[in-house]
Amino acid sequence: MGKAKKGPKFAVMKKAVTSKAIKKKSYPETFQVIHRHFFFQYNTALGPPYRILVDTNFINFSIQNKLDLEKGMMDCLYAKCTPCITDCVMAELEKLGQKYRVALRIAKDPRFERILCTHKGMYADDCLVERVTQHKCYIVATCDRDLKRRIRKIPGVPIMYITRPTKHELGFCVADSWCANYVHHQTQVLN
Repeated sequence: MGKAKKGPKFAVMKKAVTSKAIKKKSYPETFQVIHRHFFFQYNTALGPPYRILVDTNFINFSIQNKLDLEKGMMDCLYAKCTPCITDCVMAELEKLGQKYRVALRIAKDPRFERILCTHKGMYADDCLVERVTQHKCYIVATCDRDLKRRIRKIPGVPIMYITRPTKHELGFCVADSWCANYVHHQTQVLN
């Protein structure tokens, strides 16, 4: 009987990439990059008075941070703003129960424009994305990461969200007593 080889039987071999294989792949010469800060170039329907679609968690964050929604929006955009709430967002607030009754009371404020939804049984996030893709005359106000990620894929739709100030920003506010009393949190509009 012969002697068996002592090498690995099922060894994985590395693929050697040749220069011919690289040349065979065709890559696109140019592709269009949509920059976020050019949303007025892609969306000409956006202008004052701004109509802002408000999400459930944006209302909750404004309550936690003790911000007046309409005043904060006007301070951020330097123009008249009309907060809009869809029926799906109202239904979501009603489903959340007694814990979010203050948010529901704010959403029922007559200053907020009510937008009727024709669909049934849809999540509020899906409703907002569908509304924005059809009509690009809205700014979306949300603090939800997943919803922001979905809306950023739609060109020309700005996003408004609430952030907490950093320690560095608070240091500047403490130096000025008026600033310390007035500015607690920062609202940003980005796309």
